[in-house]
Amino acid sequence: MHVQEWLDTVPAAAVYAVVALVIGLESLGIPLPGEIILVSAALMSSQHSGINPVVLGACATLGAVVGDSIGYAIGRKGGRPLLAWLGRKFPRHFSEGHVATAERSFEKWGMWAVFFGRFVALLRIFAGPLAGVLHMPYWKFLIANVLGGICWAGGTTAVIYYVGVVAEDWLKRFSYLGLVVALLIGLTSMLVLRRRAKKATARKEAAETEPVPAVD
Repeated sequence: MHVQEWLDTVPAAAVYAVVALVIGLESLGIPLPGEIILVSAALMSSQHSGINPVVLGACATLGAVVGDSIGYAIGRKGGRPLLAWLGRKFPRHFSEGHVATAERSFEKWGMWAVFFGRFVALLRIFAGPLAGVLHMPYWKFLIANVLGGICWAGGTTAVIYYVGVVAEDWLKRFSYLGLVVALLIGLTSMLVLRRRAKKATARKEAAETEPVPAVD
């Protein structure tokens, strides 16, 4: 079966549900490839007459906002012990260095860290729970959460969809190009954040090992 024929057999409702669920779980704090799923679905909508890009963007936005809000509630209730537990369960994503980097971003930018964090792979996982742990006022969190979700989910869907429409024939032969680009962007942001996390960890260790001056 041709790839296009197979895509046409995928129910639109299933695509909407998967996108909303995966992005919601990622926003809640579970490391999942939300951006890759969204890009894949947006590409499908450009070649699948049954998938409405507006509905797709709305489902992605809803998943992002609801997931972040649940993550906020869990973080507010769980506090620091929750971050410690996540660090043990997901050391690659919730290490002390990553948490320290994200926390400094929140201290510096406040609610805008939630907004801009939506566009960075690892910060999408941190934003909700960490905002709750730090007791950010919910109204501030909600405004940044909704705006960030709309701009990220809606913007990504629109860009990928229109690229697919304009270059439909080309994308049929290279249907995974969008995924490769998304992977490269996600990997780059992850490496940058990881480098910052390592520096934060090194500074923390240096501060802890620095000898305390003797008091006469």
